[in-house]
Amino acid sequence: MEPSEHSGAERAGVPTYVVEAVVAALVVLMGLIVVQGSRSLGSGWTTDGPGAGYFPFYIGIILCISGAGIFYQALFTKAKNTDIFVDNEQLKRVLQVLIPALVYVAAVQFLGLYLASAIYITLFMVYLGNYSWIKSVIASLVVITLFFCMFEVWFKVPLFKGVLDPLRFLGY
Repeated sequence: MEPSEHSGAERAGVPTYVVEAVVAALVVLMGLIVVQGSRSLGSGWTTDGPGAGYFPFYIGIILCISGAGIFYQALFTKAKNTDIFVDNEQLKRVLQVLIPALVYVAAVQFLGLYLASAIYITLFMVYLGNYSWIKSVIASLVVITLFFCMFEVWFKVPLFKGVLDPLRFLGY
């Protein structure tokens, strides 16, 4: 919704400084992971020169310092950005796409790309696209059959079938 549609109503949602602080904390976490990984590789100076983790170690330190600075700036300065980063309606729309996508990624591990994709397309069309179940099932089966033929049959490139391998009966 455009701000003009609210006709002066106050937007409720997540303030920008909170999002900045969360992202900064993630940057610090990423920096710590890089530092730890580079230390296990050898971040010091060896007789041959810098160890394998020498440069990544300092990149991790830079990430930690930068993230800490942004975190401090986002939460503890007087010039905090209190504008709404995302309102509740916008966040709801994003989560309506993000959560099913995360479930799809997890389902691929067990069901494989073909079956998980067919289910994902069907449910997405029904719940977010407001299509009928029959149209959704037909569309997803057509798309997945086309992809299966293209990759498995024509290009001879096998795609991940999943731990359960539910399409084993096809011989691919």
